[in-house]
Amino acid sequence: MTAPSGRTGRPPLTETRKAEIRLEIARAAVELFVAQGVTATTGEQIGQAVGVSARTVWRYFPSKEACVRPLFSAGVDVIAARLREWRPGLPLSGLFDPTLVTGLLAATGPDGATGTALVRLTRTEPGLRAIWLQTYDEAEPAFARALADRAGLPPDDLRPMIQAAMLNAALRAAVERFAWGTGESGTDAGVGEAKEASVGEAEVVETLRAALAIAAEGVS
Repeated sequence: MTAPSGRTGRPPLTETRKAEIRLEIARAAVELFVAQGVTATTGEQIGQAVGVSARTVWRYFPSKEACVRPLFSAGVDVIAARLREWRPGLPLSGLFDPTLVTGLLAATGPDGATGTALVRLTRTEPGLRAIWLQTYDEAEPAFARALADRAGLPPDDLRPMIQAAMLNAALRAAVERFAWGTGESGTDAGVGEAKEASVGEAEVVETLRAALAIAAEGVS
């Protein structure tokens, strides 16, 4: 009997599975970066943490720092989706409630303490800083489109573009202020980690709301 013709081997990965692998790699990279630092982390270690080769890691990401990008992008997607659903006339500060923060954590994966530690690393690691800023730069058009849809305006209207820029800047400033101010009190590591782990979602929510309130005041 002749063997059936055609290609053999594993079937190609679906886009959904590729996205899952990217997120698995991202979460493993974050854990390693936070635990031992970016410099000490290798592509081989990241791959081993999720059961893939270093070659697979580099197939999905151009550098080890870029591995965290899906986590940053996932948060942007959650906020943009909420913006599109938010009814016109309601203050945008109401967007940020515990359910949104829970959604952000579910999308990104790391617990609150690990996610905060990752953002704090963007202050001292140039490679991570570049990915962090690039993600926010790319988020602005997504926010503008969501705000335009919400207001029934054309996507190139100046008003949602400016609103998106203000929203974007307020979000980044709030997240950075919160993360950079956490765990820097000079206490010993054990006490610091316990304090960081106890940070509640309500505090994150209030920081984001305060940032949006300041942005809404405009420049006088």
